[in-house]
Amino acid sequence: MKVIGVRFKSSGRIYYFDPLEFEFCEGDGVIVETARGQEFGEVAQIAMDVEETAIVSPLKPVVRPASDQDNTMREQNCAKEGDAFRVCQQKIEQHKLDMRLVSAEYSFNGSKLVFYFTADERVDFRDLVKDLASQFRTRIELRQIGVRDEAKMLGGLGPCGRVVCCKQFLDDFHPVSIKMAKEQNLSLSPTKISGLCGRLMCCLQYEQSSYEEMRRRMPHVNREILTPDGIGMVIDNNVITEKTKVRINLPDGSIEMREFHYTLLAKPGEQLPVQPQQNPQAEQNAQAAAVPERAAQPAEAKPAMENAAAQEHNPDYKRRRRGGRGKGAPRPNGAAPAQEGEVALPNAQAQRPRPAGQPQQQQRRPDGQQPRANQPRPQQQPLAGAQQPGQPPRQGNAPEGQRNNNNQRRGGVNRPRPNGPAPEKKE
Repeated sequence: MKVIGVRFKSSGRIYYFDPLEFEFCEGDGVIVETARGQEFGEVAQIAMDVEETAIVSPLKPVVRPASDQDNTMREQNCAKEGDAFRVCQQKIEQHKLDMRLVSAEYSFNGSKLVFYFTADERVDFRDLVKDLASQFRTRIELRQIGVRDEAKMLGGLGPCGRVVCCKQFLDDFHPVSIKMAKEQNLSLSPTKISGLCGRLMCCLQYEQSSYEEMRRRMPHVNREILTPDGIGMVIDNNVITEKTKVRINLPDGSIEMREFHYTLLAKPGEQLPVQPQQNPQAEQNAQAAAVPERAAQPAEAKPAMENAAAQEHNPDYKRRRRGGRGKGAPRPNGAAPAQEGEVALPNAQAQRPRPAGQPQQQQRRPDGQQPRANQPRPQQQPLAGAQQPGQPPRQGNAPEGQRNNNNQRRGGVNRPRPNGPAPEKKE
């Protein structure tokens, strides 16, 4: 069944009517029949299909779309409402009635004038009605409303700095209790949780369902709970941070208060939930974000820096900087230590170039680069002048025609002896 939603006030309820054969757009004016007679309203919801079970019968039809004459009559009624409000305010002061006038409203055809007021107690306004009827020559009706309806009619700015919800978008009021403020850990001071009307703020109910759902999931207070640090007693639950404060008895007899996320806890006798593993890619991104100056460097400088870092980690490069291998350091290129009766090769021969096709030492790769597949190392060819098996060892294991005096000096094996005659020894 097709219906349209009509609103009679800027922030009032939406009532549903049968559109008949008319087609309306949102904001169009319509004339409908209500319990108060014919009223002027605006279309708040266009035609839509609704089940008959969701409609309060009987569903009244739309009388007609609003014409230009109807719009003019409505503007005239709004202009007369201001004069009627001032006259009624003067009459109230003359009769000395304890009531506060809120607004005045004319019906669409001008046959009735309604005044809305608030009062702490019941007010005898019979004499006031007689004076108003003789003044306006129409039917007078006075309605007492509550403070929340007053705030809805007048509007204003709430503590948050925005227009009050009841004036802006709330169609109806919902019950609000002090229990909602307690469960949300709010201050119970009336000046902080009260709205313009002096009642509890309507926004307290917006997040109440989320608080109730979270409290249902979290452990109860004064109950034993199993934590990653042992069994403890629940002291308090923080719904906003979703953490539980637990009192734990340590093995040394001391007592300590610790906080855990409610998803890391379990009942005694049950197994603790498995903590999710951290993503290594996320850790790398966090480390990159923690060093902004590294990301600020130009793209051309990064390969050079990576090559320099890889060269610094190369042990051969460090040995060349120190001038030797050092005591107890392993031999380069995986060379085996010298046996008894065998003289170690000098550094110039030990640091011989690799044969063609032999892979170089693996260097440090940037993040995200895949390692190369392992390739078989070709068989090394014996060096020219090196000792062959089955031959007598040569002095210093040096090639023929060359004299190696490195082992005769005390200054280090890897240092070449300067040219010229040896210095004379002083006795």
